[in-house]
Amino acid sequence: MGINKNEFWGTNYYNHPPLTGEILESAEKILGVKLPSRLIELLKIQNGGYTNGFAFPIKQKTTWADSHVPLSELFGIVPDKNIRTVQNIMIDYIPKEWGLPEKQVLLTGDGHWWITLDYRTSNNPSVKWIDVECEEEVKVADTFDQFIEGLVSDETFE
Repeated sequence: MGINKNEFWGTNYYNHPPLTGEILESAEKILGVKLPSRLIELLKIQNGGYTNGFAFPIKQKTTWADSHVPLSELFGIVPDKNIRTVQNIMIDYIPKEWGLPEKQVLLTGDGHWWITLDYRTSNNPSVKWIDVECEEEVKVADTFDQFIEGLVSDETFE
């Protein structure tokens, strides 16, 4: 991992419960995908929340920036509907509400833009930047591993 996984996480503002094998198994069944092992590794340390502030450098300009996409938070797996959180890959209404392509697992985003795991062409998903308002879709990384390996401090772009 390009960054120290033990220094990845910031706060768990919404107090997500720890990720268990049962929660993971249920989520993968509901989502119909196998989540990347690196994602699971991070979520076992902290099940989603704010990161310590990262960005992924890219060459293609997006509506966010000319040179990178942000990763200030990473969604967790929270099946308990009593826990009020927006940092949850299990929120099923968002893809429909925002008109996202099928077979996307949301990693982060604010409604106007998303960073997703794109399972449309493979069981080993690529990482995509999708801006639904501007109809922009950019491949950020071929795999989640590549995405994590390439993260840098967001201060790099200040």
